[in-house]
Amino acid sequence: MDYKSILKQYWGYDDFRGIQEDIITSIGQQRDTLGLMPTGGGKSITFQVPALAQEGLCLVITPLIALMKDQVRNLRDRGIKAIAVYSGMTREEIVVALENCIFGNYKFLYISPERLDTEIFQQKLRSMKVSMITVDESHCISQWGYDFRPAYLKISEIRKLLPGVPVLALTATATPEVVKDIQARLAFKEENVFRMSFERKNLVYIVRNTENKAEELLHILNHVPGSAIVYTRNRKKTKEICQFLNQQGITATFYHAGLQNDIKDQRQKSWLTGEHRVMVATNAFGMGIDKPDVRLVVHADFPDSPEAYFQEAGRAGRDGNKAYAVLLYAQSDKAILRKRISDTFPEKEYIRKVYEDINFYYQMALGDGLGCTYAFNIDEFCHNFKHFPIQVDSALKILTRAGYLEYTDEQDNASRIIFTLRRDDLYRLQEYNADTEKLIHTILRSYTGIFSDYAYISEDTLALRTGLSRQQIYETLVLLTRQHILHYIPGKKTPYIIYTCERRDTSRIHLSKEVYEDRKESFERRIQAMLEYADAKEQCRSRMLLRYFGEKNEHNCGQCDVCLKKHQSGLKQGEFDDITEAINAELKAHPLSAHELMGKLTYDKEKVSCVLRYLMAEEIIQESDGKLILTKS
Repeated sequence: MDYKSILKQYWGYDDFRGIQEDIITSIGQQRDTLGLMPTGGGKSITFQVPALAQEGLCLVITPLIALMKDQVRNLRDRGIKAIAVYSGMTREEIVVALENCIFGNYKFLYISPERLDTEIFQQKLRSMKVSMITVDESHCISQWGYDFRPAYLKISEIRKLLPGVPVLALTATATPEVVKDIQARLAFKEENVFRMSFERKNLVYIVRNTENKAEELLHILNHVPGSAIVYTRNRKKTKEICQFLNQQGITATFYHAGLQNDIKDQRQKSWLTGEHRVMVATNAFGMGIDKPDVRLVVHADFPDSPEAYFQEAGRAGRDGNKAYAVLLYAQSDKAILRKRISDTFPEKEYIRKVYEDINFYYQMALGDGLGCTYAFNIDEFCHNFKHFPIQVDSALKILTRAGYLEYTDEQDNASRIIFTLRRDDLYRLQEYNADTEKLIHTILRSYTGIFSDYAYISEDTLALRTGLSRQQIYETLVLLTRQHILHYIPGKKTPYIIYTCERRDTSRIHLSKEVYEDRKESFERRIQAMLEYADAKEQCRSRMLLRYFGEKNEHNCGQCDVCLKKHQSGLKQGEFDDITEAINAELKAHPLSAHELMGKLTYDKEKVSCVLRYLMAEEIIQESDGKLILTKS
């Protein structure tokens, strides 16, 4: 296959970067392949090029709607046929999209993992000519990863429907344990991993100890020019920090999962175009966002794991120019971080109590419930049964892993309408204004059976087809509901609980070691690793992160706050550490005179002398018979 000519034809590049070509060649040979590439490493090229080199459709599984839309748009701009299926689309729109993949000679179908086990998708999939499956964010399939998503476990079932079709799994963050787990859960025929170094030489890691995070954030933003992201843990703080920055004359907007999709899109666009300099966000923002010139990522709160931190911090400096990743650290953060362990893994008896209360909430009798699905109002439930939402959310996720029920996070439920007037009566009414008339005619053209049953609608689609704003669509439909012309049920985000087995007696709820103790231990390790990273006084921060991901790095970055800190010898800490390691390596092999040692090292002679004086004063090195020897290793 002439992959380079495809790269040149569609992307204009003469050659591949890093391990791109190795991954492409491997999947092109029909081998199951796992590619580990840090943020900004060019993951999309590794599946788009080989898919274009062969007949058929590439199925791309990703949880990132923003990435789907962005990549589909970019591929279409290059004259490549691509389409996406995601939450918020009507059934009719999904059917049309899937039919296009069967008959329309499309090359890429982007789909979220939650859609994989729907009857309509599996039925249409059997008629598609699929050349390869790409699993983006593949760490989500591992129960030992930081971002496990049960929907990813359905991918191995899809493989059974597509025998012989190879899988390309991609991720930017995975520990050695997770790397093995990804391959096992995706049913790789053999282990086959390509790793790109996670080192980001242009990214400066800094931890700032401060009890006034707002003032420190302002100080940093005033000293580091350019586009920035500020991450925080909760939705309320995104708004508060955003307001504070705007009051200080720094243009900022905020983003979290609770916002309406059109508001998210609008705010994302205003940040991407530079209208707002700073995006204050929860971790719902950033995945799949392609903005290469971010100069600064600040974490006002601690993430739960080095994986999450590395991925979020890695959104800075994707253009290769110098950028900063700053973690703000107050003394109270230690207690907050440790409390997350008990919040995420409440006591087993508490979990059983939540299960019992859920059964009372839905009036579920013993032995009943299998297959029943209910909308779940967590605030109402917590009020009725005197619980706290964070612990309830965690308890339900553990019960999901244990197989007793399925608790979905907030799901987008599309809006619905039904006309309450008969068609003939509708046409007799004359008092519509032009916009209302245009909307009614667009609805009648777009949706069928709307006089006899509710139809799912998309306000965004109607806005596109009528030229009205989404807010105008909403207000007009509300008005028509008040006038008893139609009944409009606006979409909302609602979690669901599905009973995956009949209701059990609470005493028979078994939470296995794998479901509870092993996962809790794994979570505690990640929390501890974050605290060790923040507390480090003498270890290079870049090197600590790389070691966590199993990468043995032999040099310090020379630019993080630890490396730049003055050592007692008078050198920068990073320089002192590098020279000390080099001296140790030489003297471990055999004793050398100072002159011989100097000849073997490539560092500045004065700096080597400075380190030697310090090590000898500390009696780490001694001189014997004119030779230097190590007394402590």
